[in-house]
Amino acid sequence: MFNLEKKLNVGILGGTGMVGQRFISLLDGHPWFEVTVIAASERSVGKTYEEAVEGRWKMDNPIPEKVKNIKVMDVKDVENVASKVDFVFSAVDMTKEEIMAIEEEYAKTETPVVSNNSAHRWTPDVPMVVPEINIDHYDVIEAQKKRLGTGRGFIAVKPNCSIQGYVPALKAWEEYEPYEVAVCTYQAISGAGKTFGDWPEMIGNIIPYIGGEEEKSEMEPLRVLGKVENGEIVPTDALKITAQCVRVPVLEGHTAATFVKFRKKPTKEELIEKLRNYKGYPQEEELPSAPIPFIQYLEEDNRPQVALDTYYKGGFGVSVGRVREDSIYDYKFIGLAHNTVRGAAGGAILSAEALTAKGYIKSK
Repeated sequence: MFNLEKKLNVGILGGTGMVGQRFISLLDGHPWFEVTVIAASERSVGKTYEEAVEGRWKMDNPIPEKVKNIKVMDVKDVENVASKVDFVFSAVDMTKEEIMAIEEEYAKTETPVVSNNSAHRWTPDVPMVVPEINIDHYDVIEAQKKRLGTGRGFIAVKPNCSIQGYVPALKAWEEYEPYEVAVCTYQAISGAGKTFGDWPEMIGNIIPYIGGEEEKSEMEPLRVLGKVENGEIVPTDALKITAQCVRVPVLEGHTAATFVKFRKKPTKEELIEKLRNYKGYPQEEELPSAPIPFIQYLEEDNRPQVALDTYYKGGFGVSVGRVREDSIYDYKFIGLAHNTVRGAAGGAILSAEALTAKGYIKSK
């Protein structure tokens, strides 16, 4: 088990938004990482963090005392921000082009960037990692450093929140060779950075469209389940996915109704056993945020439920239920993951822990 002798100083880019707030909340009391810098847009610069988020703090728990009086810095003041931290988490709200540029700018100051943003998810030499699934994709960082001309600076990203409830099951079942998947995700409003106070028209409502989400749900798993070749990530061609993504009146928790065809036919009992026994690098190394076990399988017909299971292992774990044979596909199941913990800030924190344990992130 890896142990860190001294806490690393961390900056949060975009620290006043909903995902930035989730980072702040989850990092309170973290054994390895200490938030020392918060950066945001010009409107927040110079304010204390407490002043900057006044009237728009969206977390259930109060603002952590340690960050209340941190003066917010300008996220575009890259050299100054980077000089004060060992690495940064990125949750900035900018255009894709602006995010790509500023994250590379931070990396070129020799500051590792662990990003929640989607901008670099398809940059060939940027790893997009769920640490339990494709930890080997961090190998591509060396090729990225050569491109950027850096010694320790790089960018690593996490995949979209919508895939977190079903891709872990596909990985657990890979020996049975899943080759065709149909999935419908039922996605919480916090995925849009909203609460019911911000979005009252979602109460008692369903919106059958989330811009860009179906493309991410169909394509990102192929990259996560792909492999590193010649300094870049090559998506798998052994799997096809079709998806529909629906916004539902739930605050937190993305549910995935999933149908799977396998080349090798497992039994229901074998599938459930694989889920319950599945573990990855975070569990093996007992990283601070690692959910142990990673996946819980629930026997009850009415589980997993958002109200009961979204916060499994603090929101870092994945819940699966209702594995059963299907009349068209081989099997179907229901998956559930916390979209702003496992699917956003928490997934990035777990990634940073893995990168630290593997020696990619160190004290400056």
